[in-house]
Amino acid sequence: MRLIDFAGLVLVQLIWGFHVSVAKVGLTEFPSLFLMGARFAVVAALLCPFVPLPRRKVLPILGLSVTFGTLNFGLFYCGVAHLDAGTSAILGQAQVPFAAILAGYVYHDRFGWRRLAGLLLSLVGIVLIVGEPRIGSNVVWALSILASSVAAAAATLQIKALGPIGSFTLSGWLALFAAPQLLACSFLLEDGQWAAVRNATWRGWASLGYTVLVVAIGSYCLWYPLVRRYQVNQVMPFTLLIPVFGVLSGMLMLGETQNVRSLLGGLATVAGVAVIVLSKPRGGQSDGKTCQGGQDHVVSAGSLGSAGCRQDRQ
Repeated sequence: MRLIDFAGLVLVQLIWGFHVSVAKVGLTEFPSLFLMGARFAVVAALLCPFVPLPRRKVLPILGLSVTFGTLNFGLFYCGVAHLDAGTSAILGQAQVPFAAILAGYVYHDRFGWRRLAGLLLSLVGIVLIVGEPRIGSNVVWALSILASSVAAAAATLQIKALGPIGSFTLSGWLALFAAPQLLACSFLLEDGQWAAVRNATWRGWASLGYTVLVVAIGSYCLWYPLVRRYQVNQVMPFTLLIPVFGVLSGMLMLGETQNVRSLLGGLATVAGVAVIVLSKPRGGQSDGKTCQGGQDHVVSAGSLGSAGCRQDRQ
């Protein structure tokens, strides 16, 4: 692997890892669902005029906008608004074992002892984090992030079934369908949207700009050429840096701290995810290629059961 490509892969994980803390800054000024709806609306406005509507895939993309857009992002960022960034980044890794379980059921991937051990280890880590005393009354928001991971895992199967489609085509039109859903949910379940818009500081607008320009569009200008150039098993291990950068960003940007139980839970979760990502599924449908899709994820078609769906939210 060329040094410049190695640096590009690390830079993408850095962008995605710091995204949780940057988004948390925006979530202090905007209601959660409203901020996500605005994000998708801006992404759609920037991309849709330049990519044609894939008419034969409108219904699948619409379905994906519900699971991957509204449920995944809505539940995740509602959780992020109430939990620290480091914990949110680690819990977001639950999408990997959930995706492995779903792929094992749907595609009949057989679990070897290594992948099974990875699943159990990651689940133990999640239990340690959710049971951590400082989560306390916020356990519902930790469960919200875990529910978002289930939605993200289901989305991996939808994207695989979607077949070949341009990455920015899918990103743009998925965003167009997801934006009104999230904004409608916001006006039904939240309040203070217009006051937030009027009173937002440069930090709030910068947070929105980062999620749209740097994450949703800029990072993928780097990511997609690299996943086309290299094998899945060369690229996916880099995504293990996302929770590391997520915890680091929380410490540097927000002054967060991690206690021993949180660190042990995080290490167990990341170690379990590493085993799943680096182990090949048995008997599954593997082609060693990368299927591109989603707003902030990459879905590995060649290791759908092992790598699942990886996010920037992370």
